[in-house]
Amino acid sequence: MSNFHIKHLEEYFQVYRKSVRNPEAFWEEIAEEHFLWRKKWDKVLTWDFNTPEIKWFEGAKLNITENCLDRHMLSRGNKTALIFEPNSPDEKAQHFSYKQLYEKVCKMANVLKSQGVKKGDRVCVYLPMIPELTISVLACARIGAIHSVVFAGFSASAIASRIKDSDCKIVITSDGSFRGKKVIDLKSIVDQALEECPNVSKVLVVKRTHQPIEITKGRDLWLEPLLKEAYPECAPEIMDAEDPLFILYTSGSTGSPKGMLHTTAGYMVYTAYTFKNIFQYKETDVYWCTADIGWITGHSYIIYGPLCNGATTVMFEGVPSYPDFSRFWQIIEKHKISQFYTAPTAIRALAKEGVNFLENCNLSTLKVIGTVGEPINEEAWHWYDDNVGQNKAPIVDTWFQTETGGIMISPIPFVTPTKPTYATLPFIGVQLALMDHQGEELKGNQVNGRLAIKFPWPSMARTIWGNHKRYKETYFSTYKNMYFTGDGALRDEVGYYRITGRVDDVIIVSGHNLGTAPIEDAINEHPAVAESAIVGFPHNIKGNALYGYVILKDTGESRRQDNLKNEINQIITEQIGPIAKLDKIQFTSGLPKTRSGKIMRRILRKIAEKDTSNLGDISTLLNPECVQDIIDNVV
Repeated sequence: MSNFHIKHLEEYFQVYRKSVRNPEAFWEEIAEEHFLWRKKWDKVLTWDFNTPEIKWFEGAKLNITENCLDRHMLSRGNKTALIFEPNSPDEKAQHFSYKQLYEKVCKMANVLKSQGVKKGDRVCVYLPMIPELTISVLACARIGAIHSVVFAGFSASAIASRIKDSDCKIVITSDGSFRGKKVIDLKSIVDQALEECPNVSKVLVVKRTHQPIEITKGRDLWLEPLLKEAYPECAPEIMDAEDPLFILYTSGSTGSPKGMLHTTAGYMVYTAYTFKNIFQYKETDVYWCTADIGWITGHSYIIYGPLCNGATTVMFEGVPSYPDFSRFWQIIEKHKISQFYTAPTAIRALAKEGVNFLENCNLSTLKVIGTVGEPINEEAWHWYDDNVGQNKAPIVDTWFQTETGGIMISPIPFVTPTKPTYATLPFIGVQLALMDHQGEELKGNQVNGRLAIKFPWPSMARTIWGNHKRYKETYFSTYKNMYFTGDGALRDEVGYYRITGRVDDVIIVSGHNLGTAPIEDAINEHPAVAESAIVGFPHNIKGNALYGYVILKDTGESRRQDNLKNEINQIITEQIGPIAKLDKIQFTSGLPKTRSGKIMRRILRKIAEKDTSNLGDISTLLNPECVQDIIDNVV
């Protein structure tokens, strides 16, 4: 009998050893005992990283929504599956039982079928964080359509490029969205995008803001009347294990977006197993991940992972600062949240506002708190641990990518001893390698290199939609027979991993390779500094020099900026050496980031170089408004 729930460190090591000595037998046991299959597989794994081709549970038949919904009907039909917390605290939260969610998904699936959507068709979902987003995703999976969720903050050109790349025939959107104090007209953004997308035959529109919108006759349909008429039962399309489940575009820090294609069975098994262990989920827990479903974290750890485990999962429409900075903590108290999963960017923003916003909120129900999206700095880790987890709820500092599908490195709470800024140990079945510049694997501990993975895991993306060559070149050409993550990492004396950032974030100054992460860590130790980002810019003598963008805390320190510049460079000199001193320092109120919290250094580099001619589509950023402010104040 395989154990789906690891309970102590010795057991983690036992299970880990078993999973890497015989991966096929390990994952077969997990898949067999914990999921619903229409037909078992002929072969657990076929793989070749040279081609590259990876197939898990080949020959198996299933539908992922039967595992998310149908199988819970008898034992958990009346249990809450989904809690929707609206943008405004004055609007009532909505609770959907497994039975109610099942019926809504079936109705939506029947609506899609009535509009001509069939197995293999691509459906673009451009919705805010409202229940219809989760329902639409599951309805696509129910009928075998491939969902392509586009974050509802992206521009018309970003939507258009994604619709065209995957040739979506139908778009699901809403009249608008609420985000803090703002009301955003999503429908007009879709209308603009569709000027470039003649192949889209239908747009289904959810009523959310009730603001007036343009309706294009013959193309646009209000969703509500269609759902009212729809039948609440829909037989699931039986899928092959390797049939596509979804395409998700990485916003990435460079180049055109990549449509990562994830398939059905392996993704289901891995996301469900990681969710259960990394959040130590128990039957009565209420789990909340603050990510948007437009990102892999939302796909894997708001929808599929939790629902496969029969969990109660929360989705939040708003922002952490509205109506004020206590909103997250109020929601935790209101819904008695057990597991809370958010981004370091949000933690730093909340920490900057101080602890008074937490003081009147009861966070005692929290059992596990997590971080995702980027490495967390030490100061933020301790603030989170002391004030949110109250030194009782352990932090799971998780590392994974759109490409990996599920979490790859993380502590298991109450099992793995944590260490600030370290994602700690590889998850079960994950075979990591640190590589040097010559392509040799670095053995032993206390080493620093480039992070690669030696063996396939079930939830890995199978290709880039329509561009397998790019998939091979990006992930499998750097090191022979390995997947290259693009990230640097160090392994400490006990074998814990710390992600140090993208390896392209290395700047050569006077012939010295300088990683941006250690310099930023040093700067962030200054008591007046909230966050920083370092880029290189051309220099006549050094080749490149260092340009620092620094966000200050609200401590009144900004009045003495010249002193601060000297103090920052002094810290860098003491911790790294004078070679890493910054030639230019710009104090700024924000840094351009992707929605998952990664700093867009490509934009910062261009500004530092005083070349703002082609910054790309900045509407896809978390905070596009900060870009102009940085340009206006460039040093």
